Amino acid sequence: MEPAFKLVSGEVTLRPLQLRDWRDLESILMSERPWLEPWEATVPGGSRLLDVKGMVRSLLRQHRDGSALATVIVVDSKIVGQVNAANILYGSVSSGSIGYWISEKYAGRSITPTAVALVSDYMFNQMRLHRVEIAIRPENLASLRIVEKLGFRFEGVKQRYIHINGDWRDHKIFALTRDEAKNGVISRLGR
Repeated sequence: MEPAFKLVSGEVTLRPLQLRDWRDLESILMSERPWLEPWEATVPGGSRLLDVKGMVRSLLRQHRDGSALATVIVVDSKIVGQVNAANILYGSVSSGSIGYWISEKYAGRSITPTAVALVSDYMFNQMRLHRVEIAIRPENLASLRIVEKLGFRFEGVKQRYIHINGDWRDHKIFALTRDEAKNGVISRLGR
């Protein structure tokens, strides 16, 4: 995994997560609880308190060992969210799952679809993965619009799939393969 990659399209830049980013991320995550909390993964029986520094350390460990791709979304030199790929497997599976969030102040400006497209293209072209998957709660209309814009294929519903906001939640599963995205996922946004 390239330690210093930078992905850019228009006003959107993605760069690898760094330990020092935890304060900026914590500032957004704490100040925008009503916006973000309904979609956040939780640990069954675990604390509901956010440990952003611990989360960043965990993501960086996974990034280093190649099982994750941890990035921050930067607009106007300011961190505004994250796109991460997890469960990255190579060989006969050759896939990864994308998750993302953005500050409410930057929502609705095509930043998140652009960031998801950039990471998808990176996973296909630089990491040489075959498949990218995104799991979305059926109630998350904003995220459903993102996969629709990017042309991800709906594959079905996984019942009680991920522990979110204190309970096991159903998720709609969407995917793309490298063959389906030959011209680049970013091109689906008209760039």
